[in-house]
Amino acid sequence: MSKKKDKQSNPFDYNMKNLQYIILDIFRAHPAQSFNYKQFSKTLGAADTNSKRLIAEALETLAREGKIEEETRGKYTFIPQSSIITGTIDMTKSGSAYLLTGKPDGDIFIPQEKLNQALHGDTVEVTVWARHKKKPVGEVTKIVKRHKIDFAGIVNKKGNYAFLEVSESRMPYDIFIPEGMLGEAQHGQKAIARIMEWDSKSKNPSGKIIDVLGNPGENDTEMHAILAEFDLPYKFPEKLEELAKQIDAGITEEEIAKREDFRNVLTFTIDPHDAKDFDDALSYKILPNGNIEVGVHIADVTHYVQPGTAIDNEAVERGTSVYLVDRTVPMLPEHLSNFICSLRPNEEKLTYSAIFEMTENADIVNHRFAKTIINSARRFTYEEAQERIETGEGDLATEILHLDKLAKKLREKRFGKGAIAFDRVEVRFNIDPKGKPLSVYFKEMKDSNQLIEEFMLLANRYVAEYVGKQTKATPKTFVYRVHDEPDFQKLYDFSNFIKRFGYNIKFDSDKSVAKSINGLLSQVRGKAEQNVVEQLAVRSMAKAVYTTDNIGHYGLAFDFYTHFTSPIRRYPDMMVHRLLARYLAGGDSVSAEKFETKCKHASDMEQRAANAERASIKYKQVEFMADKLGSVYPAVITGVTEHGMYAEIIENKIEGMVPMRELSDDFYVFDEKNYCIIGRRKHKRYQMGDTIKIQIVRTDMQKRRLDFVIAD
Repeated sequence: MSKKKDKQSNPFDYNMKNLQYIILDIFRAHPAQSFNYKQFSKTLGAADTNSKRLIAEALETLAREGKIEEETRGKYTFIPQSSIITGTIDMTKSGSAYLLTGKPDGDIFIPQEKLNQALHGDTVEVTVWARHKKKPVGEVTKIVKRHKIDFAGIVNKKGNYAFLEVSESRMPYDIFIPEGMLGEAQHGQKAIARIMEWDSKSKNPSGKIIDVLGNPGENDTEMHAILAEFDLPYKFPEKLEELAKQIDAGITEEEIAKREDFRNVLTFTIDPHDAKDFDDALSYKILPNGNIEVGVHIADVTHYVQPGTAIDNEAVERGTSVYLVDRTVPMLPEHLSNFICSLRPNEEKLTYSAIFEMTENADIVNHRFAKTIINSARRFTYEEAQERIETGEGDLATEILHLDKLAKKLREKRFGKGAIAFDRVEVRFNIDPKGKPLSVYFKEMKDSNQLIEEFMLLANRYVAEYVGKQTKATPKTFVYRVHDEPDFQKLYDFSNFIKRFGYNIKFDSDKSVAKSINGLLSQVRGKAEQNVVEQLAVRSMAKAVYTTDNIGHYGLAFDFYTHFTSPIRRYPDMMVHRLLARYLAGGDSVSAEKFETKCKHASDMEQRAANAERASIKYKQVEFMADKLGSVYPAVITGVTEHGMYAEIIENKIEGMVPMRELSDDFYVFDEKNYCIIGRRKHKRYQMGDTIKIQIVRTDMQKRRLDFVIAD
């Protein structure tokens, strides 16, 4: 990132590529006009010399690349390009869609009548032929790959045939179920239908019922429907459960002889109170020289799950365990995840370990990786560990306090290098045995959580550094967890937005940006605008993904990072275990293309799992508020759209929408740039971050939606 030479803040100092995209978008909006750098400077509000120079350079670069043409000296015109573009369909609730191309200026608007049977998530080819609201407009000409063909919904029988009324908001078509394809489904039940064919002359696809979920409103039915919506499995094949039970969990003397023995070293786990799959443990030992040896011991899942087996193939497909409000849908059969591999107390377990010798200042003196055997002496919940940190009392309090001290020093060093502290509050529910939410509480990161986090980050970083640095001369394929730099145009817009709250972001360097964001996140903690600011900060950031192409992890400020510490619930960690073992033994590199495909699949499954978790939380939020119609609450505006504004109730962080039609005192218009809606006549403004009072007027369980009105 370049340093600023002018006092005036300017977004284009930091991302020349974004500036080129913005210039091209203006050309596309006015394809018949010609422009010079002065006109762009005026349009973009670039008043300083440096910014004008950058605009002139951007124009020259675009001309060299053949995207624009220099008509006369310093005057440029657009070169229209007719092309077929491949991308992913992003369906809107209205039925139209956008083609996501992965480029900042590349989203292409597709009207519903031009989708030609393409559905949300499909990979398609699109021909671009016009413009709409400054966006190129296209038509789907080929469906390359269907994203999904199974959909959940409610069966609506009509004589000998039926329709599955699909629950997903981004699936605008119901599925026709012809006679004989209903199976055991009854009218009004929730079921899953599979699209079998879709005649080009038919408005609706035809399909068959492949599973009956149950009656709407029942907890299992709704949770299974959410999993089906995101194309995630909601049950484990019985055959694989039986195969898991046949795995020999016995540990032979021959196997022990191959491993470093930690059974007599103090070892314990710290996990959530309701956890059953304990995949990491810490060992603690004071060395004769006064240094501390900390072992990060991870369940050796790949000892029991061999590549290419039925259990491994299922884990590849699932990619991750899925955590909904009331359940875990595991990646591995329960007998493996909760028993054989789980590091349960007072049981000998096989582990793969990263072992660190540390000074009192948390400097790493030595480290090694080894296959090990442990015997955990104690299973702590986070609450129990936190009590020892806060009071200094209880069994192993001295050891936990010492590890906490080291973890805090590791954390301090990490932030000193530019890491960003996204410790967001998570909404959780106390639910009864039938799944009904009884109360809402908030999960916050405390010292005990951060203790475990820091040592897991340490292990992940050193494993990635070993492969990334040690094999630099002859690079070897590896699975990295990367996080790209933020989109600085988005970050600049975000910076302008938070100024209205009195906050600011400094753009002098990468470290100053990270330091500013950390300061901001600390300042907003506990304030009404906290969630809005945190959400927008996250949106300005890139998403972390798995890849074989290491670009570092911006959010953690690590040059090398991977996931090594959770192989029970994440398949990338299993890949990392196998690759690390291979390279430690002097093995050759593996196919980058093959592993990159696996990485992309794992990233996709991770995103689906996160979406399903959010959907389950939203469902429980609506269910929790269903008996509170008419109640009035203080809320914060968390989002604005052309259809209305979203508001989050302050006391429980439950979000609903105030539809535009409910704002009857004026005609309101959406101001996208300033995150607000404004009344045309009275000029009343509703701004993101504003505190308002709302009244609950409607709840829709099937759509997972709450409707609010402004309360006088």
